[in-house]
Amino acid sequence: MDHRLELHELLCSILGSRNVYYQPPESIKMGYPCIIYFKDYAKTTFADDVPYINKTRYQVIYIDSDPDNSICEKLSQLPMCLFDRHYISDNLNHDAYKLYF
Repeated sequence: MDHRLELHELLCSILGSRNVYYQPPESIKMGYPCIIYFKDYAKTTFADDVPYINKTRYQVIYIDSDPDNSICEKLSQLPMCLFDRHYISDNLNHDAYKLYF
C-alpha cells in the first residue's frame, strides 16, 4: 500500500472519523474537528552517491474549536512526530506537527 494512504488511515483512526484531508482545495467544505496534511519536505540519505533512504515529512494540522482535546496528545505520541506550533484562525484552534512517515 502507498505510504501516504497508510498515513491517511492512521490519521483517520486517531481522529475517529473520516474528516482527514490531504491537500484540500479551498472549495471543499470541511467538517470539524478535522486533520489536514500535506507534503512538507523529503530527506534523502545517500550511499555511494545513490539515494538509499528517502523519508517524506508531512505537515499535519489538527483543527478543532476545543483547545483542550485528546487528539493532540495522540498525534504527539507518533514516532518521528514533532509539535511545530499552535495558532488560532477563524475562532478555531490549529495544532501543527511535523511528521516523518
